[in-house]
Amino acid sequence: MKADSVRTIFYALGANLAIAAAKTAAAVATGSSAMLAEAIHSYADSGNQGLLLLGLKRARRPPTPDYPLGYGKAVFFWSFIVALVLFSLGGLFSVYEGWHKLAQPEPLSYPWVAVAILVFALAAEAVSLRACLHEVDKVRGGRSLWRWFRESRQSELVVVLGEDLAALLGLALALVAVLITIFSGNPVWDALGSIAIGAVLIVVAIGIAVEIKGLLIGQSADPQVERRLGDFLQGHEAVERVFKILTLQLGGSLMVSVKARMKGASAHELVGAINRTEAALRAEFPEIQWLFFEPDMTD
Repeated sequence: MKADSVRTIFYALGANLAIAAAKTAAAVATGSSAMLAEAIHSYADSGNQGLLLLGLKRARRPPTPDYPLGYGKAVFFWSFIVALVLFSLGGLFSVYEGWHKLAQPEPLSYPWVAVAILVFALAAEAVSLRACLHEVDKVRGGRSLWRWFRESRQSELVVVLGEDLAALLGLALALVAVLITIFSGNPVWDALGSIAIGAVLIVVAIGIAVEIKGLLIGQSADPQVERRLGDFLQGHEAVERVFKILTLQLGGSLMVSVKARMKGASAHELVGAINRTEAALRAEFPEIQWLFFEPDMTD
């Protein structure tokens, strides 16, 4: 089963736009530093979803003489840009805003408005996270969420999941900071909340960037997909022995190179065996865009 990345991104985009508007109104009304940090974070997330959709669109362009393997890895590039935006516009701005308010603390106005907005934002973000996890479960294959995050080749899903988790944790921190500020009367807690939110965003952004970096350099297919490829080929009636399988993830598609000993004595039988194996492999793994077969007697 294949995850619907576009559906997940639109869920996240709708939630973030609604949340950003509500947070902005609350930040203006209350003067909350933590709330302003959260508003900037939501606007950054909304822009990030737009970049992911752009990456998916660019990745669908057909191959050209200059790019003979196609543009599939464009989605990895734009996912990496999203990580940079999350780090800078989200994380660093939040830390700066909190540091600024520590130096010049200001009391909150209408603090319960901020609390109401944060509760609404938590509910909306939970809906977005639930939609993302629903799609992730389609491709997780029994793996833990952390292991899937480390092994997944769907960069857009990795980014949306990371953003949603960071957003929920950031909202919880903002809510705690505002509540402590209300009950203590000390606006320093609000500033500390903004710094904590920034730290969370920076950590998540670095984690996403590390995962996307491997895909940009040129990672193989998902380990589960590689194991399925090997088992399928080894079990095919025309294959005597599989020597080596090389894969390269090209966005949502794959390049696969196979070295194997085939059954068949004559050249005609060998070509027929390879053609049957390739047809069966493409039918079983429709994500394969490029397939290269090398028949040999030894490794």
